[in-house]
Amino acid sequence: MAQAPHEVFNQFAELADYDLLATDAALRDALQRAGAGHALPTLGAHARRLGNAETRALAEQANRHTPALHRFDGRGRRIDRVEFHPAWDALMALYRGEGLVSMPFDSDRPGRWTAWAAGFYLHGQVEQGTLCPATMTQAAIPLLRKEPALWAQLGGKLHSRTHDPRDRPAHEKAGIWLGMGMTEKQGGSDVRANTTVATPIGAGGRGGEYRLRGHKWFFSTPQSDAHLVVARTGEGGPFACFYVPRRLPDGTLNGVHVQRLKDKVGNRSNASAEVEFCDAWGMLMGEEGRGIPTLIEMATTTRLNCVAGSAAILRQATVQAIAYARQRHAFGRALAEQPLMRAVLADLALESEAALALLMRLAQAFEHDGDGTASAADRAWKRVVTPAAKFWVCKRGVELAGEAMEVFGGNGYVQDGVMARLFLEAPVNSIWEGSGNVMCLDVLRALARDPEAAQALLDDLAAGAQGEPRIAAALRGLQALVQSPPEALEALGRVLVQRLVLAAQACLLRRHAPAAVADAFIATRLGDGGAGRVVGAIDTRSLDVGAILERAFPG
Repeated sequence: MAQAPHEVFNQFAELADYDLLATDAALRDALQRAGAGHALPTLGAHARRLGNAETRALAEQANRHTPALHRFDGRGRRIDRVEFHPAWDALMALYRGEGLVSMPFDSDRPGRWTAWAAGFYLHGQVEQGTLCPATMTQAAIPLLRKEPALWAQLGGKLHSRTHDPRDRPAHEKAGIWLGMGMTEKQGGSDVRANTTVATPIGAGGRGGEYRLRGHKWFFSTPQSDAHLVVARTGEGGPFACFYVPRRLPDGTLNGVHVQRLKDKVGNRSNASAEVEFCDAWGMLMGEEGRGIPTLIEMATTTRLNCVAGSAAILRQATVQAIAYARQRHAFGRALAEQPLMRAVLADLALESEAALALLMRLAQAFEHDGDGTASAADRAWKRVVTPAAKFWVCKRGVELAGEAMEVFGGNGYVQDGVMARLFLEAPVNSIWEGSGNVMCLDVLRALARDPEAAQALLDDLAAGAQGEPRIAAALRGLQALVQSPPEALEALGRVLVQRLVLAAQACLLRRHAPAAVADAFIATRLGDGGAGRVVGAIDTRSLDVGAILERAFPG
């Protein structure tokens, strides 16, 4: 007699088909607080579509069927075409159709930056690769607005809600995407080591036209309709920024030759390339010698997007872990009922809400700075806390994605689930747009160059510390650290930035989160045992773990 097949029980799929916004009280609160409540209906519909099984299947397909490079056609003509799975274009159309690419710049409506951050954060919980071209395009909009001739041609296409994947010249398309070309193999983050040279066409440059020769080691989204590229104007000359289209107005390919696509650890749905410039045509943007400041301006925006992307990973990892632990049983009861697992889940939830609070405060600072209403504290949040947040939140994303994967045990460590993709995706936000040490050095430079801004930030944080001695003590220690001799401070960069972010998150949660969340964060992050510990190594005896988990994801 044949043996009956074994019964499968106590096995649960990863969470799908749920409303990403309706289950996120902290996000809804942040939208209302920033005056972006008007965006809740639209974001709610978007969140439901993102959370459904069909969209999650698109994310899985886009990452399994990765981009392929076709350098030549069947007759040997150079085409440098990057082929994507249809799921990629469906996800690109979904994001663009919500108006998120240009939302911060479409109007002066209060809360627009917060609404954008919410949309980016929701999309990033489902698929992250498509956010790379969205980030590059968004960051380029303020720069192109300063170029009247280019903006007249491209402005409507950058603000468009239409994803147009056709490989045509920009002027023939309904909507366009932009990438960036900064990094070279010999320099990495040190763009001053770049060797790409731009030579004027004609005497002194014909209307700002140049020919570029050189290379880029990481060329973001090579399929984009154009790239912003940093190059030297002459051998050893100053840096400048150039608009370099993929196709020239007559439809011919520009001299940007794609050598290969990078075989990346994560971010698999998105293409990154190595390219050579072979007399590529480019248009000068701004003045010669302003290439590095232009790069810094773009990087400030893209770093905010990195924070949003990592906050999204933290959120999704936390939700998946909580949902799974409530169903899975071991040793006679649900994992979520077991004290040690509850400590891990509560720690994940605290980290996730703190990252979101930081993101939303930064979004407000960007908005105020853009509309001319920024206070000294707003400017300090944007200039000082943005790189600090990128350092901290992105690194926490790497660690906590691994911890959440562990909740699933071996089932989390397989490629056909969302946990593995979150884990593999997490490091990219730490590395791109400046690695950890670069972020810490940027914070130190900002503090040194503008002591008044540094003091405005500390004063703003101190206002949130009233009546909370643990935050007040953390700020006193931070103030003393900031005043260390410059020769000693660089080696302490990571210490300072970590303390700054933790103090900022504690203040924000105390102002805006329920007491159960704020008190738990302060108790577990500030003072003894707060830094350098592993996830879940917290004393939960005085914490309301049930309230923390219910706020993170209603059960």
